[in-house]
Amino acid sequence: MARLEYIQNALGDLIAGRTEGRQSAEIRIGLVGRGIGKSLTPIMHEQEGRRLGLRYRYDLVDFDALKLEDRDLALVVRLLEAAGFRGLNVTFPFKQSVLALLDELSDSARAVGAVNTVVFTEGKRRGHNTDCFGFAESMRRGLSDVDLRRVVQIGAGGAGGAVAKALSDLGVRQLAIFDIDEDRAHRLASNIASTTLSVTSHGSGALSTILPNASGVVNASPVGMDKLPGLPLDPNLLTSKQWVADIIYFPRETELIRTARARGCAVLTGGGMAVFQALRAFELFSGMRPDSAEMSKTFLEYA
Repeated sequence: MARLEYIQNALGDLIAGRTEGRQSAEIRIGLVGRGIGKSLTPIMHEQEGRRLGLRYRYDLVDFDALKLEDRDLALVVRLLEAAGFRGLNVTFPFKQSVLALLDELSDSARAVGAVNTVVFTEGKRRGHNTDCFGFAESMRRGLSDVDLRRVVQIGAGGAGGAVAKALSDLGVRQLAIFDIDEDRAHRLASNIASTTLSVTSHGSGALSTILPNASGVVNASPVGMDKLPGLPLDPNLLTSKQWVADIIYFPRETELIRTARARGCAVLTGGGMAVFQALRAFELFSGMRPDSAEMSKTFLEYA
């Protein structure tokens, strides 16, 4: 009971509905994660909601800012659902742990093994994964003509599953997955391998032997975000013949992207993935089709 009261106090107006304007919001959405204070997802959703004539409210539920523990996730989800939220976006580090709290999974979420969008409907919690679509669409628009024969992916967590599935759908032939948890990398490799995609898994220590022969690199780890600054690899391993993509968008340009560009690599920031995953999530929450150009415009305006 004491923990429940603590979480209720931490969530405050989000569940009490006392803040001006929130009681009239027909669609209430939240983003649950850690270190998400600079996320542009709320403004993209709210601006598009207004453009479509919706009463749409999107709030951050930052476990760091609210001083919540990972084990509080189940209570947070329950309280937000009870407060009338239409759904939640879920980000680092909860995209896999949230699975145990859901009643149903979409095909994409089941295939990826991670959820970034939860819709509350008819007394059930249905999990979706819009990251896969978001990354694939960003690649199609931003790196459409790059060599996809041999790709290195760093990170096998919640976002990693979506990225690996997207790379498979895009036609990658050989994918090497690296993670500090080699068992996690192995599990993802086993899940994603197919007749057309050869996948290997490795601990981080093997990166230096495989990366030089890769045609492209994707960072699907949290290393580089504001909360975890730095580089996920030794930049001296990169060559100008490679392309480099990052899924992180705050900061808008990570140290990896800046370094790769300086070394002559074609690069893709995480902004495109952020926009297109938000676009698909907005449609799931509202039942209305958003405008990708308008959401991109909003992202660029506030980034």
